[in-house]
Amino acid sequence: MSRLRSSANRSTLVCAAAVLLGAGAVLASTTAPVRDRIPAAWPRIGADRVWLDEEMLGRWRDHGWWTPVVIAALAAGAVLFLGWALAQFRSGRLRELPLGQPGVTLSATALASVMADRAGAVEGVARADVSLLGRPRRLRARITLVLAPDASPEAVLRELAGGTVAEARAAAAPRALEADVRLTTRPHRAPRIR
Repeated sequence: MSRLRSSANRSTLVCAAAVLLGAGAVLASTTAPVRDRIPAAWPRIGADRVWLDEEMLGRWRDHGWWTPVVIAALAAGAVLFLGWALAQFRSGRLRELPLGQPGVTLSATALASVMADRAGAVEGVARADVSLLGRPRRLRARITLVLAPDASPEAVLRELAGGTVAEARAAAAPRALEADVRLTTRPHRAPRIR
């Protein structure tokens, strides 16, 4: 998932949580147990308050602009939600990579498998996993490497960038290929002394 989309998702969730928390606090303040405990200086809402009665709703309906604005706002909200939901599914794993000739494609799984084999052959790498994400015109390879305890991360990254990633970029050309590399280490167990 791209950083921009991840940030947008987090911002949306924070805004929705703030709105729901505020609405819940306002509604909770109308109940007697909560209303009696809040400080006297804070605004209070009566328990008998009606938020939108028939008379007020009728006054709003008398304005010719009110109904179209409400419908347009609800439609815009639905379109934005559907666009956001589609964006969550669209940028998942890539299945096929179209090549230069019509009808000729390269399996993204096969390319990821070859990249994982090449990355696993780098000295100091105990295990490698690769998945290709994004769109056919802009690829992103997520590479997860499990390093041996005595491996040098700098040497592994240098060899990976000069070998596996460079070969994958040449295979995907003229498309751009970004590589996200995550390094982890295999747990090293200390010998037991008896």
